[in-house]
Amino acid sequence: MAGTVPLGTGAKVQTKASRGASEAAWVKWTLIGAAVLVMGWLLILPLVIVITEALKQGVGVFIAALTEPDALAALKLTLIVAAITVPLNTIFGVMAAWLITKFHFRGKGLLITLIDLPFSISPVVGGLMFVLVFGASGWLGPLLEAWNTKVIFAVPGIILATLFITFPFVARELIPLMEDQGTQEEEAAVMLGAKGWRVFFSVTLPNIKWGLLYGVILCNARAMGEFGAVSVVSGHIRGETNTLPLHVEILYNEYQFSASFAVASLLLLLALATLILKSFFSRKSTH
Repeated sequence: MAGTVPLGTGAKVQTKASRGASEAAWVKWTLIGAAVLVMGWLLILPLVIVITEALKQGVGVFIAALTEPDALAALKLTLIVAAITVPLNTIFGVMAAWLITKFHFRGKGLLITLIDLPFSISPVVGGLMFVLVFGASGWLGPLLEAWNTKVIFAVPGIILATLFITFPFVARELIPLMEDQGTQEEEAAVMLGAKGWRVFFSVTLPNIKWGLLYGVILCNARAMGEFGAVSVVSGHIRGETNTLPLHVEILYNEYQFSASFAVASLLLLLALATLILKSFFSRKSTH
């Protein structure tokens, strides 16, 4: 009969495909080996070098570098900036994701574009924008000077720059997740008499909690590790406007290599903790 496939043909084709896959096993192992080599060269080796250099002159130098006043001030400022920017960006990210995924309104595309803006420009350019607006010669400089308020080369400027750089992370993690979930559960809750906040806390938040935590972890890691934008607006004032990344740069430029790597190890620990939490929350979010 025309078009009829002889019995056993499918099995033969499948056997040939399996045989082809087994014959090309060397390709798979070659790619795996290349990937491991690249990962080891670009990621693992630098981490080992940081730890080795940090402990090169002994544990005493390592501890002294972490406990000196400038290092503690940098750590304190880094934690303060993260403690302010992460909650604000979390609130903004949830509100933006809720608005974009649950409502239809004019200007939605523009809002999504503005959320992606920090991803499309250099952090240094982002910091420069704040200098042009809030600097002594900027648009609002004379007004701030009249009010005896300092933004650039002060803590407020660091907070603003960090807010700008990190605000897409939570929103960008939640938007595809909430779009995939749809609005059926919220609509059912409304039909049963639930109001706005009750719908959010009882229906929406439990569905997005792992994705939300994933976005918060990424936002916190970027806030504590941001260098470019903060470097432009900070003024590099030791003990006052230096965050941990800026303090590492200063120590390295002063040829205090062991001290710089010791402080960098704090950021390394943050990166490793972030990686572990990121993997955990990513699995939970996918599930």
